[in-house]
Amino acid sequence: MHWIYGHLHRLFTASPEIALFLSLALGYWIGKWRFGKFQLGGVAGSLLVAVLISQFGATADNGLKNVLFALFIFAVGYESGPQFFQSLNRQSLREIVLAACLAATSLGTVVLMAKLFHFDKGIAAGVAAGGLTQSAIIGTASDAIARLGLPAAQVTTLQQNVAIGYAVTYIFGSLGAIIICVNILPKFMKSGIRDDAVKAQAGIAANADALAGDGEPALARVLGRVFKLKDSFSKTVAEVEAIAPGYKLTVEKVKRDNRIIPVNEEMTVASGDEILVVGARDALLKAGPLLGQEVFGDDDMQLRLIAHDVTLTGDGLDGKPAQSVRDTLDQKATHGVFVVAMRRNGKAVTNVKPDTELRKGDVLTLYGSPQDVTRAGKHLGHLAVYSSKTDFVYVGLGMVLGLLIGLLSVRVFGLPLTLGSGGGALLSGLLFGWFRVRRPDIGYMPPGAIQIPKDLGLAGFVALVGLQSGLQAVQTVKQHGLNIFIAGVLVTVVPLLLTMVIGKYLIKYKNTAVFAGALSGSRSANPAFGEILNKAGNAVPTVPFAITYALANVFLTLLGPLVVSLT
Repeated sequence: MHWIYGHLHRLFTASPEIALFLSLALGYWIGKWRFGKFQLGGVAGSLLVAVLISQFGATADNGLKNVLFALFIFAVGYESGPQFFQSLNRQSLREIVLAACLAATSLGTVVLMAKLFHFDKGIAAGVAAGGLTQSAIIGTASDAIARLGLPAAQVTTLQQNVAIGYAVTYIFGSLGAIIICVNILPKFMKSGIRDDAVKAQAGIAANADALAGDGEPALARVLGRVFKLKDSFSKTVAEVEAIAPGYKLTVEKVKRDNRIIPVNEEMTVASGDEILVVGARDALLKAGPLLGQEVFGDDDMQLRLIAHDVTLTGDGLDGKPAQSVRDTLDQKATHGVFVVAMRRNGKAVTNVKPDTELRKGDVLTLYGSPQDVTRAGKHLGHLAVYSSKTDFVYVGLGMVLGLLIGLLSVRVFGLPLTLGSGGGALLSGLLFGWFRVRRPDIGYMPPGAIQIPKDLGLAGFVALVGLQSGLQAVQTVKQHGLNIFIAGVLVTVVPLLLTMVIGKYLIKYKNTAVFAGALSGSRSANPAFGEILNKAGNAVPTVPFAITYALANVFLTLLGPLVVSLT
């Protein structure tokens, strides 16, 4: 056994990166195991494996830990910025109340544990910092201890005890929040995070399609059909496109005598010709009997259609009805183009009608042939940029701004309060994500790319926490007994359970995904939130998390001096 320990110790000392990626690989493997309906998840699994590996002398770099966490929290904010700012209204009051309830119950639990186990002020503050995974409490509590007027030696001892309490309780503080928010909360609410996230997304999009995961609608809204024109049929292309009053149709191809001929509005199509008509499903159903028999169509009658977003930027379009804008544009600019979706401030606008007013910054999803969509997009505003590359100029500046915000400090009642790198990166991500919706020509990040900093950032951060604190935590438990650990477990569990009950029965949360996001944010429980996002499959939990997370950074940080004064 000593031989194995020696080899592993030398390996992890020579290459600490191996310890990190081994924690991630084994952690995600263990996280897939199921015990009945319980599943640990990759983040919690990585934490447990990292604690085990730390016993072999593996170390962690604090700078890398901060970088990974900043990446994770910035990506979360970047993805959900539009929904966050639109949600800042009276409905946000319940998030404020929830965060305040968790802070109050946490303070009461810490004070009770201190009295029950006879902790001094340092241990009590450390239990609060670790059990609530709020590292800022270490700073505010240590500052409060220094102001007590005690002898220097006693102050030093108490401040060291803060670190001891933190080291013992932090690991379960992270793991316990995952278990409660991801596994216990859905059972308490009697509905799953995934199911409620899909329901909430459907509510946001109203009549828009809300498909779980990657999905395609079975009934496409716009499609093409090939018709062989019936006997005695003779009309111009313009007349064919107007054959169903009130419906938009476009003739994209004409085949005559087994060859494709160029299409223009004035040309006449007659019986025996095959025409490819593109339009809304109901329009084609209306027009079909008037045109002739639908036929399968050869490969040369195929047409590639694309969907592309365009952001309205012209001042002349702002406030005008959709029909008015269409009428004022050159008819050739909108020929062959269909508006299949519309978003405003990141949310779907449903039941778009001719009298629906357009606003500068609205995003229209245009559908049609590539050349038609490009032509129409240039008349309307900025076509979205689709690329396999991330705009690191924009994203990098966002990260810099977030970290600078995190350095700012404001004194409240004589205590320094700061958002820290995490809070600053979250705020910056929200701002930059919101602005990109208004200017989609900048800041592009491929959909899959944003998942990498979210997954690697959070799991890597948690694994580094385990590598950094695991050895010291185990040694401290051996030295001081289980009292500190047990107190930390209760400080983690009791406030979450009490707040969970308050949230359901007094604040009236109905949606499990939304509630899970708010609850994890109230505890600044980033690992739990990462698992919630994985379960949800969409960004629904992010908005309530962002609100309560910002509040928790203030409320929980203030607990430091309160614990010192009340114990």
